Amino acid sequence: MASSIIDFLLTRKSPPISELAEPGPNESQIEEMIRAASRVPDHGRLEPWRFILYRGEARMRVGEGLAALAEEREGPLSEARREQEKTRFSRAPLVVGVVSVPRPNPKIPQWEMFLSGGMAAMNLIHAASALGYGANMITNWYSDTPRGRALLGLAPDERVVGFVHIGSHPGGTPDRPRPEASTIVSDYLGPWENG
Repeated sequence: MASSIIDFLLTRKSPPISELAEPGPNESQIEEMIRAASRVPDHGRLEPWRFILYRGEARMRVGEGLAALAEEREGPLSEARREQEKTRFSRAPLVVGVVSVPRPNPKIPQWEMFLSGGMAAMNLIHAASALGYGANMITNWYSDTPRGRALLGLAPDERVVGFVHIGSHPGGTPDRPRPEASTIVSDYLGPWENG
């Protein structure tokens, strides 16, 4: 069992969002993925994250809103640029917004809560993959603007961890170069000193 989990983790890939197709996960699979996503380190049991499902017609409404917002920011859009924004959330059958929800706490810093949201997003990706779906996470420009976040259903104090696009995928995604462990790990040798 352990070796199959390690094999799974060592072969995980992010297929291109444009290749994610119907059918998407059903209701029970979505519930299972969310349960898995929420099983992450959560100092203080604050649940500093939540999930927004973008599916069906809602994906097209989001796209229309993003196109309008992009045009306000950039001026008139070309037809290709408008189509790019209109289809941001409709390329995959399901998009799950992973949202960082800050909780006031005198002992637990906000960055730690945000990291917990990142772990929830990774668990969601692993769960989708384990159920046989392709999954890919992005953020994009609208995650960094108050109006973009509001359009996507976030409260003013919430931030985007990522949008996980999920759908059926035939496989065959080429792998990208991965770092060798020896290049990214070191033994502790004492305090770092500048100079």
